[in-house]
Amino acid sequence: MKTKALDEVSAVRALAALAQAQRLRTFRALVVAGPDGLTPGAIAEQLEVAPSALSFHLKELAHSGLVSSEPRGRNLIYRANFEQMNALLGYMTEHCCQGEACAAADTASCAAC
Repeated sequence: MKTKALDEVSAVRALAALAQAQRLRTFRALVVAGPDGLTPGAIAEQLEVAPSALSFHLKELAHSGLVSSEPRGRNLIYRANFEQMNALLGYMTEHCCQGEACAAADTASCAAC
């Protein structure tokens, strides 16, 4: 499956959202949770953060497109947007080897370029 291309504005927005420790930890927790996602309460408990602070961070991550939310009963379920995450990774590594596209298997060699 081909990942959608990310433009520079979207890449900057996503990177800015991740450039804060609590948001980065929140995003990583959602990545680990996979497609089942997590409720804000579960995230707050897991990361030992106040729910009010977490709400702000989830809003910023959602604005960047890195997470989505869906109502389920009385709760919201937050999920990592893996398509957006992969698009960001693709944007960052698009020309990593002196302008040559790198295959996924060549990731280690890209780091050495």
